[in-house]
Amino acid sequence: MNTRLRLSLLRARLGCAFLLALGPIFAAAPTSSWPSWRGAAGTGSAPGAQPPLKWSDEQNIKWKAAVPGLGFSTPIIWQDRIFLLTAIETTEEGKAAAESAAATPRPESPPPGEGDAKGRGKGGRRGGPGGFGGGGKPTKFHEFVVLALDRGTGKTVWQKTARREVPHEGRHGTNSFTSASPVTDGERLYVPFGSRGFYCYDLQGNLLWEKDLGDMQTRNSFGEGASPALAGDKLIITWDHQGQSFIVALDKKTGKEVWRKDRDEVSSWSTPVVVEVGGRLQAIVAATKRSRSYDVATGELVWEAAGLTANVIPTPVVGHGMIYLMSGFQGNSIQAIKLSARGDVSASDSMVWSARKSAPYTPSPLLSGDRLFMSKSNDAFLSCLNALTGEVHFQDQRLEGLRGIYASPVAANGYVYVAGREGVVAILKDSPQFEVVAINKLNDRIDASPVVIGKDLYLRGHTHLYCITEG
Repeated sequence: MNTRLRLSLLRARLGCAFLLALGPIFAAAPTSSWPSWRGAAGTGSAPGAQPPLKWSDEQNIKWKAAVPGLGFSTPIIWQDRIFLLTAIETTEEGKAAAESAAATPRPESPPPGEGDAKGRGKGGRRGGPGGFGGGGKPTKFHEFVVLALDRGTGKTVWQKTARREVPHEGRHGTNSFTSASPVTDGERLYVPFGSRGFYCYDLQGNLLWEKDLGDMQTRNSFGEGASPALAGDKLIITWDHQGQSFIVALDKKTGKEVWRKDRDEVSSWSTPVVVEVGGRLQAIVAATKRSRSYDVATGELVWEAAGLTANVIPTPVVGHGMIYLMSGFQGNSIQAIKLSARGDVSASDSMVWSARKSAPYTPSPLLSGDRLFMSKSNDAFLSCLNALTGEVHFQDQRLEGLRGIYASPVAANGYVYVAGREGVVAILKDSPQFEVVAINKLNDRIDASPVVIGKDLYLRGHTHLYCITEG
């Protein structure tokens, strides 16, 4: 290891004194809750949880609940309630939308790797509207629905339709119209329907406010997917698309804009990460042109870094005084940046280490202790790096039985859970050595990420939500 890297690592360790916790909301979340799509820690790790190692359609299924419509957003949980989003296509045609769709040319072909000549998306799934790549404009009304389920039984406690409209553009064949996840502070539920608006409910389903930010124009009509993030008394939303991109902070109690900053960005799908550094909250956003950190109080830029690839989707993770950003489309990039960074850090000592191989495209990484787990692109190959140094523990190990991965891995009780798109979940030892301990399968497709609380594992498939518990 060279002297510069040693010094950078030492500074990173000392930097831990600056931070360093995910937003105060999540630090206070009870262990019986999973308040955002990557969990209370924002890393995919669930300390104290003991989910099962074995299940099937007939074994260890505590309950399964049919979910109407289609949605790939990961559910969140607060105590005895599960919240999830879906879009239900109706049979009612929108006349103006149908006429517009008939007159609109097909979008350009998707980038390489987005599908094949038979119209299958990555992982072998045949595309939705428009086949592979971006879909054509829908012509039917869709209902954008919030569901609250009882955690013990899976029964619906309440269901609200936030909006009913014909989507203004299509979606990628492997995307849905509800791929972003809600977030909660234990008092309110913040619901992202993107171009269909943002909504705030109390936990009993009463609408408190709503906010319309306009219509996104995503690359090739691939659709939307970035979730909002809570930051103290604010809700942080990124709006990266082919029009004027921006980041906005809303007052979480009223929905009123506190500040808005334009961004020189194109379509990206990464969720902001909120951290406290030196007593001030920062919102860090990974993106195609530049990753940037914003002061949550003012919206002012704190630092920025170039170097990720196009179509940035993975949400960064935080630990050890650093933030880990990555992307894996048309190239690979992994960056470990100090949270104490300032200014342009693209080629500075604040870039502790970087790598150019085996980064994920759609799934986000998992940080468990000093181990950083990630898939290769959307393929069923797993790598593990030392989060402090970037050193490779193992790389591109084949996960037998899985074909394609969109869900992000989670860690609990010394194990790592990786869900494949065809309903197969591989369980590995949470260690620097590659060791698969179990393979389980459900008769459903899985694109949402696993959720683990206590002894329960929750998997959202395309048709059902499953609660899996041993015994």
